[in-house]
Amino acid sequence: MIKIIKGDITTLAVDAIVNAANQVMLGGGGVDGSIHRAAGRELYKACLKVPEVRPGVRCPTGEARITPGFKLPAKFVIHTVGPVYRDGNHGEPEKLASCYRNSLTLAAENGCSSIAFPCISTGVYGYPKEEATKIAVKEVKEFLSHAEMQRCRAREGQGRAPARSEMEVIFCCFSEHDANVYRSTTAC
Repeated sequence: MIKIIKGDITTLAVDAIVNAANQVMLGGGGVDGSIHRAAGRELYKACLKVPEVRPGVRCPTGEARITPGFKLPAKFVIHTVGPVYRDGNHGEPEKLASCYRNSLTLAAENGCSSIAFPCISTGVYGYPKEEATKIAVKEVKEFLSHAEMQRCRAREGQGRAPARSEMEVIFCCFSEHDANVYRSTTAC
């Protein structure tokens, strides 16, 4: 199930919220800074414990890492690093799609039945909102469709059931304009 809301992602009582993080994972501006402030100093300390894959990089672009939510109503924070938009011809669409796929996979692996996403890469990273929204919605729909197929096969005795029932995915938008872009894209 997909929901679109205008609101503050740090106030949502869901299993996981997604943080549009930077590669070092130690806080920043926008939604990243808001999540770190709301979660408290413990989130910063937990992020410091995430091993660097190379100097100054705990989470490479397109990948995802998970930490507890600490003072947030969400149980987990899934940190993902979206691409900086150049012109769409330098792997940006694939990297942004990976953010959604990896975040959803990590949520499922940790037993989450609800997850909220901000608009990844559309702030200071400059990704055009309409293009980013199409990628986000496509990836979420494909993930949910695949999970539904697994449930059907399990009911028919042809496979293993996913750990949880259908996941609720929320696109939490900062502005009503952004929410309307998501609404029009999900309607397609």
